[in-house]
Amino acid sequence: MGTQHIDVSATAAAPAADVYALLRDGATWPEWSPIESFELESPGDGGGEGLGAVRVFRTGRIASRERIVELVPDRRFSYVLISGLAIKDYRADIDLAEGTNGTTIRWRSSFRAKVPGTGWLYRRTLTGFIRKCVDGVAARATAGAAGAR
Repeated sequence: MGTQHIDVSATAAAPAADVYALLRDGATWPEWSPIESFELESPGDGGGEGLGAVRVFRTGRIASRERIVELVPDRRFSYVLISGLAIKDYRADIDLAEGTNGTTIRWRSSFRAKVPGTGWLYRRTLTGFIRKCVDGVAARATAGAAGAR
């Protein structure tokens, strides 16, 4: 079974620190993404949503458990899926690059399907979901930055 890849980008008219803060705070995800609820299952290093934290996001009947695996302040937020979907080896790297027009958000994911022949379907569905997440966090950060001016 081959590895599936997703690569979605958007630009926020906001500093990278604002976007990063939204990504780090799971409680904000239901406000700017298709996710309906958030729960911190176990805290990470140093408490809260630090490295190693396990976060649970619910959308409809699906509850996905994710572990934060890499944090580079204002530059990168990465997590892996522990359970919730019929895929394996899922990892998402969200990279932030601040420029003159704001912050480019690049959300790249890779995974393998557990059931042969279903990878393309998961890729198509997850690409749409991630597109909504990227657009949502960009819009939220932009609105927050505009309100701060």
